[in-house]
Amino acid sequence: MRSLPPTAALALVVLGGVASAAQGAANAELGERVGSPVLGAVVNNAGGTLLVLVGLLVLPSMRTGLAVLRRSRLPWWCYLGGLGGAAIIVIGTYVVPVLGVAVFTIAQVAGGSLGGLAVDRAGLAPVGRLALTPSRVAGALLGTAAVGLAQLGQPLGELAVGLVLLAVVGGLAVALQSALNGRVAAAGTAAASTAMNFAVSTPAVLAVAVLAGAFTVARPDWPPAWYLYTGGLLGVGIVASLLVGVRALGVLRTGLALVAGQLGGGLLLDLLLPGGPGLRWPVLAGAVLTLVASVVAGQQRRPRTASASAVARSVPAARSTPEDPAGRQRRGSAYADRPAPPAG
Repeated sequence: MRSLPPTAALALVVLGGVASAAQGAANAELGERVGSPVLGAVVNNAGGTLLVLVGLLVLPSMRTGLAVLRRSRLPWWCYLGGLGGAAIIVIGTYVVPVLGVAVFTIAQVAGGSLGGLAVDRAGLAPVGRLALTPSRVAGALLGTAAVGLAQLGQPLGELAVGLVLLAVVGGLAVALQSALNGRVAAAGTAAASTAMNFAVSTPAVLAVAVLAGAFTVARPDWPPAWYLYTGGLLGVGIVASLLVGVRALGVLRTGLALVAGQLGGGLLLDLLLPGGPGLRWPVLAGAVLTLVASVVAGQQRRPRTASASAVARSVPAARSTPEDPAGRQRRGSAYADRPAPPAG
């Protein structure tokens, strides 16, 4: 799997964020109509798993990627990235009604930024170790502040500290998911990593749904609107965009670009959907600033080069001796390799 140029990878992840906003809206509406929010998550993961199974049947390259992955002998914990995706789905389902979308989003992005800095520093992502530079810390702080700006005017729920911390843990889980899935893709293929993500996340979401009693809903009324069932398709695209982004940009910048796309996608939905709130300037400003934060986090300090005058000052002056009146044969002199002039 080759790395895309950073600019192309950044654009692809932003599109993945737009898809994530559409997926969240579809899942939320589906869960509301059937009377169980968890069922929306189940349909999302089941749809993604179904697409992966179809890919395994019709795409030899996907089967080859899984075979390569089997021979790679990765540690078992590298395959657990899908649990991060399952965690944020379940956490959001139960935390958003209490905290509200604004507080949950800010806490999640703060956790994702902190997790991105940590996993990049530890070298868990395929891009390797990334130092904890001032520009990366500034990008993480700017991204969190930008999301806070985008949530101005949104209703706040009950500020339960425990649930806020749980939302932060959800952001950390997403950062870890991106890093681990990236390692799997680097060892095999992006398609194989996507398949492993859904193979792990779907059973986890199903288990939570069973424990929550989601399947005890008496004859859920499944709506006929086709777009409400596109969560799985969008999920596959989101996972694929994250794999590309992590390999080229690292986890922190990928997460910030994804959030920028989510804010932009949410703004588009507000403008296009009937009855939407329309253009919200704080959301637009937050999306732009989050994208700027992703760029800022990628800035690298250029190595300082010594000036000519500094180099000249660092060279000791030549001293003349009876054997070398011009001082040209001292050790380290620029003239040391030159032949001495003939005696005349």
